[in-house]
Amino acid sequence: MVADLFAKEAAVLETAEAALAAGVAWPDDAQESFKSLTKGYSRLFRQFKRMIRMTDRSQEEIRQAGVRIEAQRQELEELYDERGRQAEALEEQVQDRTRDMKVAQEKLQMLVEMGVAMAAEQDEARLMESILLGAKDLTNADGGTLYRRDGDDLSFEIVRNDTLNIALGGTTGAPISFPAVDLVDPETGQPNHKNVASHAALVEQSVSIDDAYHDDRFDFSGTRKFDESTGYRSTSFLTVPLKPRGKEVVGVLQLINAKHPATGGVIPFDDDIISFVEALASQAAVALDNQILLTAQRKLLDSFIELIASAIDAKSPYTGGHCARVPELARLLAEEACRCDDGLFADFQLNEEEWYEFHIASWLHDCGKVTTPEYVVDKATKLETIYNRIHEIRMRFEVLIRDAEITYLTASQKGQNDPLDLARQRDERIAEIKDDFAFIATCNVGGEFMADELRDRVERIAGQTWVRHLDDRLGISDDENQRKARTPAAELPIKEPLLADKEEHIFHRTDGGNPFGSNPYEFRMDVPEHLYNLGEIYNLCIERGTLTAEDRFKINDHIMQTIIMLEQLPFPPHLARVPEIAGGHHETMEGTGYPRKLTRDEMSLPARIMAIADIFEALTASDRPYKKAKTLSESLKIMSFMRNDAHIDPDLFDLFLECGIYQDYADKFLDPSQVDEVDVSAYMRAS
Repeated sequence: MVADLFAKEAAVLETAEAALAAGVAWPDDAQESFKSLTKGYSRLFRQFKRMIRMTDRSQEEIRQAGVRIEAQRQELEELYDERGRQAEALEEQVQDRTRDMKVAQEKLQMLVEMGVAMAAEQDEARLMESILLGAKDLTNADGGTLYRRDGDDLSFEIVRNDTLNIALGGTTGAPISFPAVDLVDPETGQPNHKNVASHAALVEQSVSIDDAYHDDRFDFSGTRKFDESTGYRSTSFLTVPLKPRGKEVVGVLQLINAKHPATGGVIPFDDDIISFVEALASQAAVALDNQILLTAQRKLLDSFIELIASAIDAKSPYTGGHCARVPELARLLAEEACRCDDGLFADFQLNEEEWYEFHIASWLHDCGKVTTPEYVVDKATKLETIYNRIHEIRMRFEVLIRDAEITYLTASQKGQNDPLDLARQRDERIAEIKDDFAFIATCNVGGEFMADELRDRVERIAGQTWVRHLDDRLGISDDENQRKARTPAAELPIKEPLLADKEEHIFHRTDGGNPFGSNPYEFRMDVPEHLYNLGEIYNLCIERGTLTAEDRFKINDHIMQTIIMLEQLPFPPHLARVPEIAGGHHETMEGTGYPRKLTRDEMSLPARIMAIADIFEALTASDRPYKKAKTLSESLKIMSFMRNDAHIDPDLFDLFLECGIYQDYADKFLDPSQVDEVDVSAYMRAS
């Protein structure tokens, strides 16, 4: 290419060089100049040719480079197109993965929320229902069943089906009539692997079935019959055992017909969803097992509480049933207070935990009576201790009668007086003795009030004497002997008062007169000087009833012991008020009750309810040895006086009357002879 471009110039240069070589005549200076010019031109020409050749090569290289660049450009464009397609595919994958992750996150969030809800749920029926409904939501299943293990059976607890609008068991209250699934084949005695639910429970593994109609591992004949009768098509199944870690299976969760979220068509249960259901089942198993344990513990606690109450009632045949009847009466009144939508009790409500707290408190309101001696609780007469000492005193009167006979016979033998006169004196004396004893016996029974003149007569009768010939320190206990040792032994025979208050009748306190110690419970009760006083005159002169101040304090001590015993129990927070509710039923509204002398404002409403229940039961009880059973009208009249004296809550007593609670209780517990006509208006407060 370069040679063609400079062919003409090369020919001229060759001609000039040839002329010079031939010795053409030139002027010397011109010849030299031309020669020099020719050489320079020749040199420049060669250089130029060389440069042109280099340029030509560069152009070729540039052209080839351009070809390569074009090829690379095309390759890059193809690569770019491929990368674009890959980017689109990757973006689609990322979007799909993002959607999957979002769905997984939502499922995980649902799982966490359901786990928290199940852990917080305390009602067993609601818990099982939430397990099944949560699993249905998690898998978008059309239906499901929750089985509860009961020995060798799986019983139906919850059944749901959206398409068929079936909702059985749980909080619906609708019973389930389906027979339980046997874990053991009743015919062969072998594990029942025919049913998918029992199989899952036995092998402790999940079972997923895409189409039950094409599965030959299990017997779905019952399912087909159900489908035939309802027109339903049971297709996909997911059966998951509920098994707490380290324990036996407690139930089985079975889901039916997973539905496509977009089309709603029935699809198999996705493997990823199965893992979520198994995670849910694991949490559910723990929650259900905990609930089963809590229920069992509650039943045990209830049984133990009722056992204590029954033991207290059984301890005394005269108070049998008191600890069982008071909770019933208290519940009736509390329910009526909760029903009030307006008025004084409009804001009073008890939630499930508070009802249980009230239930425990009402059953344990007298638990301290286990420390009260039965001979004090059952003291039916004034002279009664472990036995009725009227028999001992009667023998002294018998001795006086014998003495009267002896005096008569002795005088008759001596002929000192007229026999008829002696017989008359004898008979008068015996009649006097019998009358005195009858009076003492009547005093022993006790009553509403003992006048001063009656007590004076007791003391006059007590001044009579009789002769004791035998040592009264023989055959007695060491404790009684120590009490007798406080006074010197008398020389026998000795004249003794017919009735006496002796030093040996006194039981001294061993607590220095302070039974409360440091008194952390803030008891405020008047403490009698002695622990017991068995003095015969002292007891026979009791003003009302059969109890001395010492007896009364010992009986009242039961409420202090109730509080002490209950305060020592580690009740959880939701049962923390049990001691207060149980321990306040002997307080009054004006602070004159015991053991803390609380006022109305210092007592909770449940505690004030307990007071009314305890009093009404005691008034109407027909099993008390010291009183006759009162009629309804008599009991309500007494309670109306107690209300007027600020001993019981007036508002609660009005509610007690208005709602007819007394009648409901009477119909269930009172003897028909006690149930008379009641004019409620006579006992209501004046408007």
